[in-house]
Amino acid sequence: MRDVNADSHSVTPPAPTPLMARLAVPAGILAAVVGAFTYVAAVDPNEPGHYPVCPLLRVTGLYCPGCGGLRSAHAFAHGDLVSALHANAMAVAGYVVFAVLWTVWVVRVARGRPVRLDPGPVLLWTLGALLLVFTVVRNLPYGGWLHP
Repeated sequence: MRDVNADSHSVTPPAPTPLMARLAVPAGILAAVVGAFTYVAAVDPNEPGHYPVCPLLRVTGLYCPGCGGLRSAHAFAHGDLVSALHANAMAVAGYVVFAVLWTVWVVRVARGRPVRLDPGPVLLWTLGALLLVFTVVRNLPYGGWLHP
């Protein structure tokens, strides 16, 4: 009978990934976002001809939830929060939510903890309803303050 060494069948746990390797994806995402904001900051969307017009606005005259998003990003990149909010308040909220989620992501990755984002149906339906209400109100006569 053959004597089997217990060590030959044991599984060694994987070596911990170096911190820089774990932060590569969040750093890449941040670089892409910074690049996009840098471009929009340099190329003014308030001047015609630089960006395409929203197809929904062109065809129907209605503002979609994204209308004014580029103007909002341009103002936000230049530190003009009032103009950014006036152009698209939901976009500004999105910038803040992105910054918070990205920061939580980086901290968890740096500490070696798993990152799990499971918003659940209630949160997703709530966000969808909020976008719908925002879109409807900005197209009503008394919602003019939400026009870009």
